[in-house]
Amino acid sequence: MEHIKTDILVIGAGSGGLSVAAGAVQMGASVVLLEEHKMGGDCLNYGCVPSKALIASGKVAHGMTQARAYGIADVTPQVDYAAAKDHVQGVIDQIAPVDSQERFEALGVRVIRARGRFVSETEVEAGEYLITARRVVIATGSSPLIPPIPGLDRVPHLTNETLWSLRERPGHLLIIGGGPIGMEMAQAHRRLGSKVTVIEGLRALGKDDPELAGIVLDRLRGEGIEIAEHALAREVRGTEGAIEVEVEGGAVFRGTHLLVAVGRRANTGSLDLEKAGIKTGRGGIEVDASLKTTNRNVYAIGDVAGGLQFTHVAGYHAGIVIRSALFGLPARASTGHIPWATFTDPELAQVGLTEEQAKKQHGLAVEVVRFHYNHNDRAIAERRTTGLIKVMVLRGRPVGVSIVGHQAGELINLWALVLANKLKMKHVANMVSPYPTIGEVNKRAAGAYFSPRLFESIAVKRIVGFVQRWLP
Repeated sequence: MEHIKTDILVIGAGSGGLSVAAGAVQMGASVVLLEEHKMGGDCLNYGCVPSKALIASGKVAHGMTQARAYGIADVTPQVDYAAAKDHVQGVIDQIAPVDSQERFEALGVRVIRARGRFVSETEVEAGEYLITARRVVIATGSSPLIPPIPGLDRVPHLTNETLWSLRERPGHLLIIGGGPIGMEMAQAHRRLGSKVTVIEGLRALGKDDPELAGIVLDRLRGEGIEIAEHALAREVRGTEGAIEVEVEGGAVFRGTHLLVAVGRRANTGSLDLEKAGIKTGRGGIEVDASLKTTNRNVYAIGDVAGGLQFTHVAGYHAGIVIRSALFGLPARASTGHIPWATFTDPELAQVGLTEEQAKKQHGLAVEVVRFHYNHNDRAIAERRTTGLIKVMVLRGRPVGVSIVGHQAGELINLWALVLANKLKMKHVANMVSPYPTIGEVNKRAAGAYFSPRLFESIAVKRIVGFVQRWLP
């Protein structure tokens, strides 16, 4: 067995692990990277990238059926589901070189394609190698959670990992789980010609603002998607092509295919963490604010550390670790400025506190500013007027923003910047947006905050009156 000594050992070549490896090696550290499966991890191969590519296919197909509003005849699209999956694979293939073993080896990272497991507090075994590292970063991500529904283990079902190998369009896709993955895939498949039923035990899109989530759900239902909320699955039965899901209360939903999208579980099972003195909790590996585990020389980042499970969070965590492990500087991760988006149509995006959370935390001191898309000229020109933005403001400073509508995932970027840097509404109001753009929605929201203060203020009117009477 070859013994390797290194400054940084990264376990997992997903988004977070690759970011740590690339940053550390380019700053002069020696780096070993372990990856048992595919480079790029879940995001590139099974998650963010393929899902957005399939959503794009669905969007094109749907646009063909909605052309009349623009003076063009509606067309019934001829969907080739297998070709759409080829498009998905083509997108993955185009991005893959950035995450490839060859690229990272060219940077100077030693890449070992083997599973890593701890054999002591400072040593990790991977295949024929024993690796001793000054710092270890666990970035093994998460996998689809398979709930203990009776019968599910005997019925063929898909997850976000196996969905992409399906080449034949589902006739009727049943989806257990009404979170972002479930709703995105529901709309994409409906637009590509499948019947779709979503079965959610609580409230669909339950982590988002209920008012804004309701706008998305209304659109999805309008497109023909059946969404059963407060329908807890209690049994799954059937065979390939004829699957039944029975829920509490006795209702039965029937379809040809089943997608399970109820959440994620941290990938920790094969790491032998106890040998390194690393504790785990319900959500994953226990970490402190600096992302250190109970073994002070080991960090955990991204999904495996619990908390918000987004690719951009893993990238953010990577920056925290680089600051701490490479430079010895204090660095603490926080979540208050982390945005997220659900890429349905319309999109749904959030950063900071929702209206409910802000009022619960700050009471009557919070102002809620609203601006609707139907007052945005670009949205009107493109027939994209469904949506609104809500900004929760505490003494002039935004503490949360919720957006539903066209390009909500793009619009939330500005507010993520505002919250991360503790800027105020005046800074957004001072911005000049090009006309006509959807981005004006953000500036108009800031304007809606200041308008009552300017146009309804008696003091302002008195000052203006004085100036007009007495100044030349």
